[in-house]
Amino acid sequence: HTMAVVTAPTPKKVGKSKGVAPSHPPFAKMIVEAITSLKERGGSSRQAILKYIKAHYKVDGKIAEVNVRRVLKSASASGKIVRASGLGASGSFKLSQKKVEKKPVA
Repeated sequence: HTMAVVTAPTPKKVGKSKGVAPSHPPFAKMIVEAITSLKERGGSSRQAILKYIKAHYKVDGKIAEVNVRRVLKSASASGKIVRASGLGASGSFKLSQKKVEKKPVA
C-alpha cells in the first residue's frame, strides 16, 4: 500500500505580473508622435507607424505589431485618429482636427 501525500493546491497567479514597467510611453502616445513626425500629407500607413516606433523605442516587434493594430482600430473608432484610406487597421491614418470644417465643392 502506498499513501499519497495531498498538499494544498497553490493559488495560480491570474493576470499580468507586475514586474518591470515598460521603458516606453503608451502605444497611443507613440502612434500620435509617429503620425505627427512623419508629416505625410495623405496620412501615415500602419507599416510606417510601426517602423517609426521600432526605430525610436525599445519595443518587441510582435508586441508592437499587435498593439499598434489594436490602438489604431480603437482610436479611429473613437475619433482621435482619422482613417484616410483603407479598412480596419490597414490603410493610412491622420490625426483628427479639433474643428473640422468642410469647404463647399465649387
